[in-house]
Amino acid sequence: MTSNTSDSNQHDQSLGDFAAIKTSIANGDIDEVKARLDGKSLKSLEKDYLIDLAKLSGNSDIVDTLEAMPEAK
Repeated sequence: MTSNTSDSNQHDQSLGDFAAIKTSIANGDIDEVKARLDGKSLKSLEKDYLIDLAKLSGNSDIVDTLEAMPEAK
């Protein structure tokens, strides 16, 4: 039962992290985006979504940063 709670908490944290990254992209805060993504990899669908969001915001530095991110296997 503990592992289920742990998995749930990790899932909630992952969703919170993803939401924070989206907010940083929308705000055009490249430093915050880099800090939140440091040492992480993204699933292909997540990466594509964030790149599209960055393109909509018109920030080419964020687009370049996201495109350089490794993809999770």
